[in-house]
Amino acid sequence: MIGRLRGELVSKQPPFLLLDVQGVGYEIEAPLSTFYDLPEPGGQVTLHTHLHVREDAHVLYGFASESERALFRSLIKVSGVGAKMALAILSGMTASEFSRCVLDGDVASLVRLPGIGRKTAERLVVEMRDRLGSLPAAAPLIGGKPVAAAVSAPDPVSDAVSALVSLGYKPQEASRLVSAVEGEAERSEDLILLALKATLK
Repeated sequence: MIGRLRGELVSKQPPFLLLDVQGVGYEIEAPLSTFYDLPEPGGQVTLHTHLHVREDAHVLYGFASESERALFRSLIKVSGVGAKMALAILSGMTASEFSRCVLDGDVASLVRLPGIGRKTAERLVVEMRDRLGSLPAAAPLIGGKPVAAAVSAPDPVSDAVSALVSLGYKPQEASRLVSAVEGEAERSEDLILLALKATLK
C-alpha cells in the first residue's frame, strides 16, 4: 500500500496531478480541496495517499491531510458510494462542512452535490454519523512553508468546466455554473470553488 508520497509537482489538471518522486511519475487523483493548496509546478508536495484497486485499474488518490484521506476511506465504505462520488463530496464541501451536514441531518445540502440523490444523502447521514468522531484531525502536508499561488491555466474557464464534468456534473450544467462566475476570478481553481459554492446556496 502506498500511504504517502513526497516529490516535485510536474503538472496539475483537476482532478489529476503528476508527482515526480525520485524519477518515478505518479498519476494521482485529488479532490479540489487539495488542489486549492497546491504550489506552482516545480514545487515540493507531500500527499497522504490511498491506492484503490479495481478489476480494471489501480487508481492512486492523494489528499492534503490525513483527516481528508480518513474521510474518503469512510465514505467509500458507505453502500452506494464509490471513489468517484467520495471525491466529488470532498471537492464540493470541506470535511467540516460535510460533518455539519451529517450531524445536522442536512440532506438538502448533500443532494446539491453531483451524483448524490436523496436516498444516498440519507444513507450518508445515517451511516457516517457514528464514524465522524473517529476521524483524525491533522494539518495539511502540502509543503512545509506557506503555499505559493497556483499558476493560471492557459484557459481557466474550460479547465474549470472540465473539472466539474469529471466530478459528475453534466457538461451543460458545468458550463452554466462556470459562466455564472466567470468574471469573478482568473484561476481555474478559484472558478471551480466559486461555482461549487454557488450550488450550495
